[in-house]
Amino acid sequence: MKRIVLFLIIILVGSTSFAQIADSATREVKLEGAVNFRDLGGYKTKDGKKVKLGLLYRSAALNTLTDADLTKIAGLHIKYDFDFRGPYEVKTAPDKIPTGTIRISLPAGSENIGDSNYMKNMGKYMKSDSFLLSFYTNLTPFKERYTPLFDSLLFNTTVSPILFHCTAGKDRTGIAAALILYALGVDENTIYDDYEATNYYRRNENAKTIAQMTKYYGLDEKTASNLMGAKKEYIAATFATIRATYGSIDTYLQKVLGLDASKINKLRKAYTK
Repeated sequence: MKRIVLFLIIILVGSTSFAQIADSATREVKLEGAVNFRDLGGYKTKDGKKVKLGLLYRSAALNTLTDADLTKIAGLHIKYDFDFRGPYEVKTAPDKIPTGTIRISLPAGSENIGDSNYMKNMGKYMKSDSFLLSFYTNLTPFKERYTPLFDSLLFNTTVSPILFHCTAGKDRTGIAAALILYALGVDENTIYDDYEATNYYRRNENAKTIAQMTKYYGLDEKTASNLMGAKKEYIAATFATIRATYGSIDTYLQKVLGLDASKINKLRKAYTK
């Protein structure tokens, strides 16, 4: 276990900007029953503005929230809870959310995660980084998974806070955060840093999960750590695939997610200042 923790620390120090976690007292929502619950606000945009705090939240699973957690989250006045998990994940770990928050299921690309065949073959699937790289570069489910999220941001006329999450709050959630921040005009290095900050916010949970993966799925520590880590290369692969396919991320946002220039301007007016 000490070797695993040491490896995670090396990943964290080597890949995550300390600037991203220095403001964790402001950004992180500390909860007893969930990790990686944090505010996407506060980041500078390329036009000199900042993403507004208190409107966009990302998280890992919400199934073990305590009553105290629910009270704290209720105080954030979150209108929508966008859940990227598939039906098997949801069945075994249903969300706990405050009364008044509306859960919206967006399972595209996650339909088989957690079913018996998936779990039985998990060790085979996860033998290398290629497993996650293929996940991050498969654009097929993105339209169905993320368009409703952006539509909500556009038509959320009261600009009420929203939350989006998956199980680890890293992969499906990380891609969503990257696309949102890009649309709001945040530079790519900051986007990568926000993604890699997951290594910090999940450091204790990752150590436990890596130990389980080596024990039950026969993975070596390095492979398990790579799979659980948030590496810049993963999000960079998403962006590279989008550019190779559509020419630019801006073109992708317009043609696939329906975000033309007027909608981008509307998003930035609502969520930056």
